[in-house]
Amino acid sequence: MTPEDRLAAEERARVIIDRQLRDAGWQVQSLKQLSLAAGQGIAVRETTMKSGHGRADYLLYLDTRVVGVIEAKPQGTALAGVEWQSAMYAAGLRPEALRRARLCDGRLPFVFEASGSETWFTNGFDPDARARRLFSFPRPETLARLLRDADADPARPTWRAKVQALPPLDTTSLRPAQIEAIAGVERSLREQRFDRSLIQMATGAGKTFTAVTQCYRLLAHGGFKRVLFLVDRNNLGKQTASEFGNYRVPGDGRRFSEIYPVATLTSAGMLESSSVVISTIQRVYSVLKGQTVTDADDEALDSFTPDAPVTVEYSQALAPDAFDLVIVDEAHRSIYGVWRGVLEYFDAHVIGLTATPGKQTFAFFRQNLVSEYTYPQSVADRVNVDFDIYRIKTEISEQGASIEAGTIVPKLDRRTRQQRLEALDEDVDYGKSDLDRAVTSVSQIRLVLQTFRDRLFTEIFPGRSEVPKTLVFAKDDAHAETIVRMVREVFGKGNDFATKITYQNKDAEAHLTAFRTSPTLRIAVTVDMIATGTDVKPLECVFFLRDVRSAQYFEQMKGRGARTIDAATFASVTPDALAKTRFVLVDAVGVTEHDFVEPPLNRVKGVSLESLLKKAALFELDADEAATLASRLAALELDLTVAERAELDEVAGRPLRGIVRGLVDAVDPDAQAKAAAGASDPQAAIEALLEAAVAPLASNPDLRARILELRRSHDRIIDEVNVDRLVDAHGVVDPGRAKSIVESWRAYLHEHRDEISAIAVIDEARRLRGTAKVSFPQVQELADRIARPPRNWTPDLVWAAYEAVDAGKVRPSTRHTLTDLVSLLRYTLGLDSELVPYAETVRTRYAGWLAGQEQSGRRFTVDQRWWLDNIVEVITVSAGIAPEDLDGTPFSDRGGVDGAVRELGPDTESILDALNRELTA
Repeated sequence: MTPEDRLAAEERARVIIDRQLRDAGWQVQSLKQLSLAAGQGIAVRETTMKSGHGRADYLLYLDTRVVGVIEAKPQGTALAGVEWQSAMYAAGLRPEALRRARLCDGRLPFVFEASGSETWFTNGFDPDARARRLFSFPRPETLARLLRDADADPARPTWRAKVQALPPLDTTSLRPAQIEAIAGVERSLREQRFDRSLIQMATGAGKTFTAVTQCYRLLAHGGFKRVLFLVDRNNLGKQTASEFGNYRVPGDGRRFSEIYPVATLTSAGMLESSSVVISTIQRVYSVLKGQTVTDADDEALDSFTPDAPVTVEYSQALAPDAFDLVIVDEAHRSIYGVWRGVLEYFDAHVIGLTATPGKQTFAFFRQNLVSEYTYPQSVADRVNVDFDIYRIKTEISEQGASIEAGTIVPKLDRRTRQQRLEALDEDVDYGKSDLDRAVTSVSQIRLVLQTFRDRLFTEIFPGRSEVPKTLVFAKDDAHAETIVRMVREVFGKGNDFATKITYQNKDAEAHLTAFRTSPTLRIAVTVDMIATGTDVKPLECVFFLRDVRSAQYFEQMKGRGARTIDAATFASVTPDALAKTRFVLVDAVGVTEHDFVEPPLNRVKGVSLESLLKKAALFELDADEAATLASRLAALELDLTVAERAELDEVAGRPLRGIVRGLVDAVDPDAQAKAAAGASDPQAAIEALLEAAVAPLASNPDLRARILELRRSHDRIIDEVNVDRLVDAHGVVDPGRAKSIVESWRAYLHEHRDEISAIAVIDEARRLRGTAKVSFPQVQELADRIARPPRNWTPDLVWAAYEAVDAGKVRPSTRHTLTDLVSLLRYTLGLDSELVPYAETVRTRYAGWLAGQEQSGRRFTVDQRWWLDNIVEVITVSAGIAPEDLDGTPFSDRGGVDGAVRELGPDTESILDALNRELTA
């Protein structure tokens, strides 16, 4: 290139740079036109530097003070090679300009290299400052804000400095996977090796809550000013806004939106006061293009995908420096391909949230996967439920069919939905791929739905009587219309039983709400409106009447059924179900036969939990059996009460959830590949991984026994096959039967004396001739254990048996409480010679305690006796009382703990101690 050509190229670059600066709000001046007071931001061209430093292409002035420099080069110049030149200019100010300069470590803080097609920016306030590529120059007000932030906190002047020392994370309301995701993002921000972070988190695991927590931390402590939250669909935007509005700030209690304004992006751009802006990527693109978009247009935008990658220009309504952070929900769909230009417009760190990343997703995020939480792991952690597959095949759905020429068939106009009858001119042969596109087989749809109906309560959800909440995926809106009408016919139900929820519905949101909450609406048919992100927790059946060839899309659709739900809410919409422990994927098109479909954890059918545990004890489980055991244990945990879960954890010596997670991780293909890599015997390495996961069960027979015990207590088999015949009939007090119960009870206490704490306490007192204090939780543990099959004992039953066997030593009682188990223990183990109801023992000792108090000169008033008498009543049923119990019924009516102190005096706590010591056993 000749010197003349080079000068011409440089001038062309400067013309473009001038325009870019003006677009960003800078006034571009020459030295002859110089007027630094003309505006906040002035860019001065070709300024002479001090001797030896040449001329700066542009000096940037803010409020009359020089703050930055731009080195301009012709288009095509590799700008990384001229950064030394920019730095030299930044250090080469003439003395008179230096006096008015805003410096950072002796240099100008803001350094740019630009060619008109590329712009690179180095912020000197950043730790280990390095150049990053921008879409265009920052606005003057943005650089002014950076200067104010640096003045306010010189030690941590930018967000890149502030994230180096974020406060510890409050993990109170977070799951382990959410903690890991937040830690991963913040580690990525600290290291600054990537400007993008990807979170892979299973559907239903709380991605949005994680993101809201991350937003709060970065806005409150990380120096971030504004966040753009991109959603996949407009209805998801409403859910996200609700999540922000309901989020309670840790240690504060206020809602997120009370501190940081949350807004939805409008056609006019964003409100400057917004800290969080929620939008679809389609709407962001429309704003950048200057297009007016009404709320009515949003539904059409939801499904809009350009034919080619979009390009964007500088927008005054939404500048490239408008956001510090962009969060992309359902990142597997939005961040690459046609929409990529929208995201790369913003000078912001990008966080992607997805359950199902693909190769392009990983590529966009620089392979920076900061946390990974898979669907099987979420099942192990009780975040999601496992699934089963039910396959329905018909001849037409598998092979297609033929229609002879001359046959009169109905034809439907796709646009008007008008139907006409017409004779075929030629034979029509159609295959399975033509179904519901070129041809709709009414018989095929009806047969599939009839099969589903007929097998629903015998094979798919055996024993149930209410149609589970079912979501059917159709090929298009016309197909969905046909399915809805056919469902109503096949099930013989009305309009409120089944409905279509697609983008063609005018009231789709209302239908979606009804599907979540109405006990009447049982089946919804959709195309893709509910395919990703939409939360319908009571859903138990995901029905495919369309094929899907994308692994990511299939996982999203499958995930609609994965959500857990609390028993009360579930029962309110599906009354005949006790708990949601699984969902069923009904496949009528072969979608589950694609290679990308991962099997459920519950892979081995027809094998009992007991058999799996026996094989675990012998280390004989293969991978499929280990996965199935994990699924069964995860489902069992969902059935258990909080107390029962705690009991299993105690017997296991660790959380059972961790054991289940270990089984899941051991059968994970990635984990197995990692274990096998570099091993001299890869198969042995994989087997060792599986054995380590099974070991906590194999080495703990008590845990295996307790698991089966709890499973039987929650399961009840209904035998409708065998006819019973009377063998015997007798009363409970039958001496022979009573003796059998007493002997079994004594044997049970002996067998479990080291395992059940209540028995251990009494037995220890007997052997050492000491006192025994049994707490109510210990009593409850014993009651729960004996109430389970095969014993099904209660305190009343064992007491009645002793009345028949040891009539002279047992005092009868008309009302038994759980604490009578203490009396039964003491009598059976020999601490007491007579079996006396616990309440009677407590009241007798109370009378003695009152007499002793009177002898020592202390008399109690009527009000004081009310407190003491009621305290004793609590002790009779709870085997003791704690100060905090005084804030419960009936004490709360008289002021709780404060009322007790007011009436009983400052030694209230010592009185409680005395009563616990003297009255309990």
